[in-house]
Amino acid sequence: MTGSAVVVGAGVGGLATAIGLRRAGWRVTVLDRRDTQERYGTAFGIHPTAQAALDRLGVGEAFRARALPYRDGLIRSPGGAVLARLPLERIERRAGRPELLISRPYLLDALLAALDVPVRYGSEVKDVAALAAEHDLVVGADGINSAVRAAAFGRRSRPRHIGTVAWIGIAGFETGVYGETWGRGRFFGMTPIEPGRTNWYAAVPEAATAAELRELFAGWHDPIPRVLSESDPASWIRYEIRHLYPALPAFVHGGRTALVGDAAHAMTPNLGQGACTALLDAEALTRAVAAHAAHGPDGLPAALHAYDAERRRNAQRVAFGSRTLHRVMNTRHTRLRDSLVRLIPA
Repeated sequence: MTGSAVVVGAGVGGLATAIGLRRAGWRVTVLDRRDTQERYGTAFGIHPTAQAALDRLGVGEAFRARALPYRDGLIRSPGGAVLARLPLERIERRAGRPELLISRPYLLDALLAALDVPVRYGSEVKDVAALAAEHDLVVGADGINSAVRAAAFGRRSRPRHIGTVAWIGIAGFETGVYGETWGRGRFFGMTPIEPGRTNWYAAVPEAATAAELRELFAGWHDPIPRVLSESDPASWIRYEIRHLYPALPAFVHGGRTALVGDAAHAMTPNLGQGACTALLDAEALTRAVAAHAAHGPDGLPAALHAYDAERRRNAQRVAFGSRTLHRVMNTRHTRLRDSLVRLIPA
């Protein structure tokens, strides 16, 4: 069975889903409430499993053309002492390929280039039932405040604040010092992003202004103060970290609605898996739809059931792990935490 699908949301998960459905022979409409594709954001870390999903969607080559490997990251104390190595080498040994970093706009460019239908920007969805009446499949890829999720499951599972503010930005130089620095109740991270620039991110209990953020990291090891002093605050992005709680009982509803990405399992950013899980969701959903195409009218409900069985527990496990890591990284009991981190195998 093939038919008509509407994908609500043109972020990473929505675009990847639309590409997969088109490859499976579906007629696809993509709606996005924004007026245009926003080119903000910083580096995504793409795990080898998500890279393989991009390959299966036909986007791997374009993605790798703008990505770079991430092989050397350390966990440090604010004074600069090395606590542990990030498990990047272990990931590469097991998968046979490295973790790759890519700027968010570049990943979106690669996905948009592979999509052969236009995105209908400026289309805010207020009546999900009307969409369902017009299409065989409705895919909610509309983020943490998903209208599709609310229509399918109500508002018991909803965004929850965790009391932490995140800041992200780009420094106009290469620091050569990458990884994360864990302090008391706050942390700071740096990764490569492209030649001549460094991606940085920070999480603090509260910081309303750039001056306050700089003050919170004054005295930390080089080059953290320099990164903040030489970055343009006008380009920084500030947001309150939220996650979806409680976990949904399913990622599908009524045999004709599916959720992917943050709409299904929005998580804290600590494991850096938001984009990866969205890509894995999209590829698994569209692969299941294609596999059940010959089953007639019963094909779509069976496909959605297969998708839910493959992805829900895995994605929710990652979300739980990320939330747990957030507590560890932001704890004020740093002596015990740092002692435990030093036990992580090299």
